[in-house]
Amino acid sequence: MIYRPLGRTDLQVSALALGSMTWGEQNGEAEGFEQIRRAQAAGINFIDTAEMYPVPPKAETAGATETIIGNYFKRHGGRGDWVLATKAAPPGNGITHIRDGRNHFDRANLTAAVDASLARLQTDYIDLYQLHWPDRQTNFFGQLGYRHDPDAHLTPIEETLEVLDGLVKSGKIRHIGLSNETPWGVHRFLHLAETRGWPRVVSIQNPYNLLNRSFEVGLAEIAIRERVGLLAYSPLAFGLLSGKYENGAQPPKARLTLFERFQRYNSPQARRAASAYVALAREHGVDPARLALAYVTSRPFLTSNIIGATTLEQLDSDIASLELKLSDELLAGIERIHTEQPNPAP
Repeated sequence: MIYRPLGRTDLQVSALALGSMTWGEQNGEAEGFEQIRRAQAAGINFIDTAEMYPVPPKAETAGATETIIGNYFKRHGGRGDWVLATKAAPPGNGITHIRDGRNHFDRANLTAAVDASLARLQTDYIDLYQLHWPDRQTNFFGQLGYRHDPDAHLTPIEETLEVLDGLVKSGKIRHIGLSNETPWGVHRFLHLAETRGWPRVVSIQNPYNLLNRSFEVGLAEIAIRERVGLLAYSPLAFGLLSGKYENGAQPPKARLTLFERFQRYNSPQARRAASAYVALAREHGVDPARLALAYVTSRPFLTSNIIGATTLEQLDSDIASLELKLSDELLAGIERIHTEQPNPAP
């Protein structure tokens, strides 16, 4: 396993992180436990979750993933062996069932969110506490272009960061991170940390894969120069880059088959580009999923690549991607496809 520093902290996290957003929906508790054990045996020490998981988010399952993780630590111990990351959900994106949909990143809501996550995770502290998406109107979740609304609600980042400062000082969280954030947002958090003495952001969890390399524009430079590394989510574009949906296939337990809401990677242009990457991998005798994951893990701005699986076989294959060294020929093929069809699923 490869380990990398988490921001400017003394924490070393595995280059692959264990994603958990299927636990409580596509996977039951026993399967989640098995994934934790298998990942740890491979050297993974970083696990990512969120208060709104599993997905798709529903009132009746919200918090179930954190509960599964907490039950694992209670029954099997080993909490100190893991860097545990979770996220607070702001308003929007259809999330009306968490704190009655008024869950802004203010003192009352962030304090309630942290306390609830700590209870479900059955731990005294969270290593990395992330803001799941901005508490303001901006472009994320595939929205291109920024449309400014001066009347839209915005919780001042100063207010949010001051609350997080108190939570760090209380010992409830160790470090803070962002997710689905923009260059302006990251810069603002860093500026306030430097000028006010508040906690410094150590990571940014944004989408990054062969179909969506938009992180490279603006955010990659910040990630490297400021040591706010990327935690890449959806590295397989919801499985599209694995090749399992080729030729119109609809695997019965696959996410794009089960849930119509996940259309971000399901457009004609995304499918065409994915097919090109799958064909490239197969021409070189490489598993398409491992090619896609190895590319993400190899990027200089990446701290950890968040892998997700619904079976142990998938998890083993994801972990094996670390063994794949991308040749110059493969990299050139990737760039050729990217040039012909850049970012078809932003």
